[in-house]
Amino acid sequence: MEILANNPDKKTWIPTPENTDFPIQNIPFGVFLTRDDIITIGTRIGDTAIDLGAMHQLGYFDGIPLTDDIFLQDTLNDFISDGQKTWRLVRNRISEVFDMGNGTLKNNENHKNIILFDLKEIEMQLPVQIGDYTDFYSSKEHATNVGTMFRDPENALLPNWLHIPVGYHGRSSTIIPSGIPIHRPMGQTMPKGAEKPVFGPSRLIDFELEMAFITTDANSLGEPIAVEDAEDHIFGMVLFNDWSARDIQKWEYVPLGPFLAKSFASSISPWIVTLDALAPFRCKGPKQEPKPFPYLALEGEHSFDINLEVDLITPEGIPTTISKSNFKYMYWSMAQQLAHHTTNGCKVNSGDMMGSGTISGPTPDSYGSMLELAWQGTKPITLKDGSERKFIQDNDTVVIKGFCERNGHRLGFGEVSTKLLPVFNSKKDKKSI
Repeated sequence: MEILANNPDKKTWIPTPENTDFPIQNIPFGVFLTRDDIITIGTRIGDTAIDLGAMHQLGYFDGIPLTDDIFLQDTLNDFISDGQKTWRLVRNRISEVFDMGNGTLKNNENHKNIILFDLKEIEMQLPVQIGDYTDFYSSKEHATNVGTMFRDPENALLPNWLHIPVGYHGRSSTIIPSGIPIHRPMGQTMPKGAEKPVFGPSRLIDFELEMAFITTDANSLGEPIAVEDAEDHIFGMVLFNDWSARDIQKWEYVPLGPFLAKSFASSISPWIVTLDALAPFRCKGPKQEPKPFPYLALEGEHSFDINLEVDLITPEGIPTTISKSNFKYMYWSMAQQLAHHTTNGCKVNSGDMMGSGTISGPTPDSYGSMLELAWQGTKPITLKDGSERKFIQDNDTVVIKGFCERNGHRLGFGEVSTKLLPVFNSKKDKKSI
């Protein structure tokens, strides 16, 4: 099916800021609370949110096989389950309705008042019910940096790393949308030079610059997904900040890997950008040596040229861009990650989320974590206000942005913004709940 929504020459009648992340060629999907306190599934063009539930009820999706309540739910899971053909039909229809030359909705003031919202009138929600969450470790530069710090620099990568997309099962209950603050976690650590562990606040809170993809119902139990078919089961992508407590992780991760150091919070951007929308920005990933096993072998363009930026905002509100990277640096592609995930027959469901792992580029200014940027605290980062950071401090805010740009055309993901609060105070914080 032709993806008409991606036509780069298409214009919209909705007023749209220049260089917006959300031109008519994007048409992402999200869930929001309206000014009438109704939760609905929607999309966005420019700074205008669009109520897809209202559009459906008013007949704008006639001819597309959709259930009556498909956009009246509080998650996208059922819509995602409908599969790629339905996603494309819906995106194409939205693109048609909001095309500059289509006056059907454009000239209907009553319908516009029901369907369209200013962003200030809505509150974004978590877009999917995430049943399972897997985090991969697929940036060669990041894995090399970490291996250099903690192991022999000559053998920074573990023996399995160049053969399999390494991953672990994470905690889905603490995945939150942009704008929700988090608290500094408590836990056990082993201070340098100590003879026994201590319990207290983590002192080494870090962000991790990642992206994540959302799957549809992909397979039956026991059925592997072929790598060449994997992208058909990926709905779209979000920005992802996979928070990490480095000191807790160092003490707990042997032998079973990350646990409390990772499960206290992970933040995502609220709009899911479809793989269809990202198609014009495809590119090849890094050359893979040695050649992957046949079940992971993939030719062609299976990565995406997505510019990524990280800002650290001080408690006083002063921002500093501390990292600029790109998703194209990922060694293992999403298709390879999903194929490997299911090669043992693991079942993947609608709304499952797969994190890319920290995305680091080849230069120090493109590293995707404070651990690397400040190199274990030995090279503190100087911010615009003159202060320094080795790790994230209380009341700092971390903002991750992502966008694609090619041949004068741009689309993006918006941002994921999260403030780090001090350790949870039972008496004080319960009063504010």
